[in-house]
Amino acid sequence: MDEALGFALVELQAGRWRPARDLLAATGDRWGLRTARTQVLAVTAARSDVVGVWLSEEPESYDAQVMRARVWVERALRAHQQRHASAAALEEAARQAALVAAHRGPLDPVPWVCLLALAQLDGRQVRREHRDHSTEPMLPTGPWGLLHGVNQRDAYNREAFHRVLQFMLAREVPPAASLAAVFDFGRWVASWSPAGSPLLLLPLYALVEQCRRQSLRDRAEPLWRRQWAEEPTIRYSLTAFHHWFRQPDPAPRSVTDLHHLAYGLWAGHRFVEAAEVFTAVGPYAAREPWASVHDDPNRPDSGKLLLLRARRESLSFARAHPPHAASPR
Repeated sequence: MDEALGFALVELQAGRWRPARDLLAATGDRWGLRTARTQVLAVTAARSDVVGVWLSEEPESYDAQVMRARVWVERALRAHQQRHASAAALEEAARQAALVAAHRGPLDPVPWVCLLALAQLDGRQVRREHRDHSTEPMLPTGPWGLLHGVNQRDAYNREAFHRVLQFMLAREVPPAASLAAVFDFGRWVASWSPAGSPLLLLPLYALVEQCRRQSLRDRAEPLWRRQWAEEPTIRYSLTAFHHWFRQPDPAPRSVTDLHHLAYGLWAGHRFVEAAEVFTAVGPYAAREPWASVHDDPNRPDSGKLLLLRARRESLSFARAHPPHAASPR
């Protein structure tokens, strides 16, 4: 949905880095947009040495140095997920690249977000900066100092809070304790996030994580999906709809955020509102949350089929009911 980013990605895949450079220069200090764009660019750039070529031609470019940190972080996360022998070395390289960028660009939140992303690789919380105490007593120790560093530079940074959520899921504690912390974190953040912030969706992400971790029989129809139509879950969906989705915001919205909201509203039987979100997202599909919440493990395309079903049902209901009619509770 970010057309300028889409063009830069195509060029980056072809080994041409200048459009990415120009994109980041044009982004300037719009920190939330800069964070999102560098993250997506890094996913593509990590597959080649295109950022290395950029650095060789413009060694003093700060944006190139930030992208180097982003790329190393992406590679470190992939290596750990694949249990690759190079994982530890990549993690250290990523941390050093992020620290270099943070020193050179003290106002930029992106290097701090890189350090937060690496926190999820420390499930035992060996590093001191991953054992800080939160100002919220119900939350466990974690990388709260790093999160504070991001907030000082870009309050309510979307990726930063999602990185903390991923850290909580990666902690080496009993699964029940991990999920409880994720729920507490999501509810806490949503309780003080301002109108227009995508952080209002964090409770929905927490519920999807619950589904991902539970056995398939526990989330089969209608047992697991029923909670989306009940309090407090439906209230989280409606709050995000009215105070995030309906707010005027010139910045591109995350497609994944829109799909989480669409699922929450559809599963909560708020079909008119869900149809409005599906209309806004248009032809842009997302793997999540649909791949985690479907109830047919025997079909590899069940997530896609559930997405199509939810979209079809929501749009059909909205067409049959005028806009002033309320969806059933």
